[in-house]
Amino acid sequence: MSLEGRLKNEDSGYSGLGLKQIGYFYRRPVFRVEDPIPLIGHIAFGVIDRGTNVLQVRPTTLCQHSCIFCSVDAGPRSVTRQSEFLVEARWLVRWSVDIARFKGGGVEVLLNGVGEPLSHPEILNVIRLLKESGYVNRVALETHGGFLSKRFAVELEKAGLDRINLSVDTTNQLLARELVGVKWYDVTRVLEVAAWILDNTRIDVILTPVVIPGVNESDMKALIEWAKSHRAGVKSGWPSGVLIQKYEVHEYGRKLRGVQEWTWSRFYKWLRDLERSTGYRLIVEPWEVGFERRPSLDKPYTVGSKVRVLIAGPGWHWGEFLGVDLRHERVIAVMTEKELKPGQSITVTVVRDRDNIFVARA
Repeated sequence: MSLEGRLKNEDSGYSGLGLKQIGYFYRRPVFRVEDPIPLIGHIAFGVIDRGTNVLQVRPTTLCQHSCIFCSVDAGPRSVTRQSEFLVEARWLVRWSVDIARFKGGGVEVLLNGVGEPLSHPEILNVIRLLKESGYVNRVALETHGGFLSKRFAVELEKAGLDRINLSVDTTNQLLARELVGVKWYDVTRVLEVAAWILDNTRIDVILTPVVIPGVNESDMKALIEWAKSHRAGVKSGWPSGVLIQKYEVHEYGRKLRGVQEWTWSRFYKWLRDLERSTGYRLIVEPWEVGFERRPSLDKPYTVGSKVRVLIAGPGWHWGEFLGVDLRHERVIAVMTEKELKPGQSITVTVVRDRDNIFVARA
C-alpha cells in the first residue's frame, strides 16, 4: 500500500501517521516520531547529511537547560516551539545505518541537535546499535553535561561511545548557572565527572564552549588550562581539546541584550590572539578532526518545486506542520497560517532545500 493509502485509512488523530503523543514538556506536547515518517528533511530530528563522512543524528528536541544564548530556543523557557519530538530508537538507527551504508561505511555519527541527546530514554541502545551495524566507526555526542555521572559514563562506554563534545562555557559556577539558565546546574561537578571519564574510560572529551563577547571571553583561558591538564582530545588524536564556538544570532534563537555578534574575521583574530597568549592550538582544519568529503544524498526537490504532501501533525514551531511526500522520501516543514489536519493532502512550494532540509509554504 502507498504511504498515502496508509495515512488515509487511519480512523482519526495521529495514529498511524508516524506521530504518537507520549506526554507534555512544559505544556508543549511531546510526540514520538516513528515509521512511516522519513528521517531526512527536518532540521529538528532525524539525520542530516552535509556531504561528509560525519552524520548529524538528532534523536530528540527535549532539553532540560534554558541557555540564555541558545540558538534554537530550547528548554523550559522556549517561546517559539509548539511541539517537542523523540525519535523511536530503532527507526532512527535504521535510517542512520542506511545512509552510512550509502556513504560506504566508516562514518562517524555525531548525536547532537536542537535538544539534549542524553534526554532520549534509549540513547544507550541507539549508540550500541549504531556501533554494532558495521557501518559506523565512531559515535560522539554533544551535551552540556547536566545528565552526566560516573555511573552513566560507564554505561556509555559499554554502549560504545567514543567521544563527548562537552558544551561548558565557563568554570565559574555563578556565571555557568546564569548562562545555562537553571539554578541546579553545577559546572564544577560536570568538569569533575569529565575528568574522571578521561582518566577511567576509553571515552574522549572535547570542550566546545561558546564565546559570548563581553560575557565569558576571559573564561576561555581556564577551560584551556583544564583541557591541557587532563589531556582532552588526546584519545581521538586531535590537535586540540578545545573547540571554541562563536555566539550567533538566529531567527528562532535567544538574543542577548547589549551583546554585539562578532564577524567571522573578528572571531578568528581573537582565536589567533588567544592561541599566542596560551600556547594552545585552537584553530584546526576539518581534516585534522576526521572530516572528509563523501557523496551526498540526492535532493528529490529544489527551491520552487511543487510537492504533494500529507500532513502528519503539528510541526516544531508555531505556524508549522509536518508534511510527508507521497514517495515517502522526505519529511518537510510546512509553513502556513491555515489550520491543517492530520491526513490532509495539500500541495506545497519548497522555499529551502539546502543539505536535504526542506521548508515549504502551503
